[in-house]
Amino acid sequence: MAESPAFLSAKDEGSFAYLTIKDRTPQILTKVIDTLHRHKSEFFEKHGEEGIEAEKKAISLLSKLRNELQTDKPITPLVDKCVDTHIWNQYLEYQRSLLNEGDGEPRWFFSPWLFVECYMYRRIHEAIVQSPPIHDFDVFKESKEENFFESQDSIDALCTHLLQLKPTKGLREEQIQDEFFKLLQVYKEYSTQDRVQPRSVMQTVTLQ
Repeated sequence: MAESPAFLSAKDEGSFAYLTIKDRTPQILTKVIDTLHRHKSEFFEKHGEEGIEAEKKAISLLSKLRNELQTDKPITPLVDKCVDTHIWNQYLEYQRSLLNEGDGEPRWFFSPWLFVECYMYRRIHEAIVQSPPIHDFDVFKESKEENFFESQDSIDALCTHLLQLKPTKGLREEQIQDEFFKLLQVYKEYSTQDRVQPRSVMQTVTLQ
């Protein structure tokens, strides 16, 4: 039985995973911090000084997270009380168990890229839920709405094409593949025209 390929990680300089962890994720955290800054007056109007202190706490936690990421610190367990906290911590323990003796703790640039990126978003959530009374503030609401409306043409084109697809029942495998590749072509064409990456379109549709 063939061995599974090695997981992608940011340890390989110049790779997609490396550029994601080194450049894109800190940019995301910076935008989240900026979003909180821009809503400072809104927090004050709704919650008074308590809202301002909550904003400061959330930004402090996010700034700490950004520093941990950029300096490749060990990945730490979650400390909030959400229903999925133990699942994340169990998986972190699993990652720790895969390390050889002497490797130390799981770190941002050496752990599996997909886990690290998802974990970053979970830590963003943790920073917000630990900062009442703004614990239910959606730091990505503006970007999700912006992407959704900018992607309307792409979404319309994809939906129209889906309605025109032939029923797969009775089609040969190569015919099904042909229909799938046609869908991908429409996907690519309209995503390029709107200057929106396909991943962004699908994330927006899913999140809405």
